Amino acid sequence: MIALVLPGVYAPQDDTELLAEVLHEEDPPPGAQVLDVGTGSGALALEAARRGARVTAVDVSRRAVWTARLNAWLTRLPVHIRRGNLFSPVRGRTYDVILANPPYVPAPDAGPGPRGRARAWDAGLDGRLLLDRICRDAPPLLRPGGVLLLVHSALSGPERTLELLEAAGLKATVVRRRWIAFGPVLRSREEWLRRRGLLAPADDREELVVIRAERPC
Repeated sequence: MIALVLPGVYAPQDDTELLAEVLHEEDPPPGAQVLDVGTGSGALALEAARRGARVTAVDVSRRAVWTARLNAWLTRLPVHIRRGNLFSPVRGRTYDVILANPPYVPAPDAGPGPRGRARAWDAGLDGRLLLDRICRDAPPLLRPGGVLLLVHSALSGPERTLELLEAAGLKATVVRRRWIAFGPVLRSREEWLRRRGLLAPADDREELVVIRAERPC
């Protein structure tokens, strides 16, 4: 999917692949304005650019921004990549498609917030450290008929995501589900997740969901 991932940058995994599949089904027309928020390595931004979209990618991590820029250069794909916190670099702009693969793994309280590499996956006690902000701030950036495609774990409350997006006036639904084996992060906190009731005793896989939310025309 991409050529390069610098140390400390989230490498494309099952959630990236799942969101890319839904993007392909969405099939935005050439020239569509696409925003990839929390771009990481730039994998999803590059997928959109390959389809002829006009793509802006944002990440708060300097290493992620460098990685995405290098991958855009290596693939000769035109992606405008900016550093900033979620939607702050694109205030006042609107998009046909917004892609989001934010941190969503529930994490024990570690003070003021995740640091270093953990910023790519740790998302507070309920996994919604950034999800609630995306549900609040993404809808005003969608053009009429515009679509938000958002992937996260079922451990992080898909019902809450649907509720918030619908309250913002979007038509929201889960369009894809996939069960995957626990990765290193979930394995490292499996006992804690079971104590909190987020994992049942017999659970040995994680469910990912992709939510599609459309702004009415």
